[in-house]
Amino acid sequence: MKFTDPCLRSEGADVILATSSDEKYPPENIIDGRSETFWTTTGMFPQEFIISFPKCVTISKLTIQCYLVQTLRIEKSVSKDPVDFEECIEKELQCKEGELQTEEFSLPEIQATYLRFIILSAFDAFVSVHRVIAEGIAEDI
Repeated sequence: MKFTDPCLRSEGADVILATSSDEKYPPENIIDGRSETFWTTTGMFPQEFIISFPKCVTISKLTIQCYLVQTLRIEKSVSKDPVDFEECIEKELQCKEGELQTEEFSLPEIQATYLRFIILSAFDAFVSVHRVIAEGIAEDI
């Protein structure tokens, strides 16, 4: 077992679904490890994206860096395919004009092969997600 950030492309994470896409701000930016790059939504809500892991991970804390997100729900799945999601947390975020929202979620050591992030509402017509950071352990199979 090793402690790692499983939400990095370099650790094998992938964004397998995003409800909107702009070629200048692709969803892969969420997992590149940089706060300067981001994925942006295009229009209506809810919007969502799903991060997949190459193997089951145990996560004790999630941090999301985003902008203008109002209500966020995070769900997990341990299925082989991205189905059977269970809600982990839903939270109203505070708007910080002109600066990134950095929200930390402490979790009771959830296991996941997929995480789904659903942006239910926003403070503006567009939001951006810059990074998802997880504190977790990748299970050795």
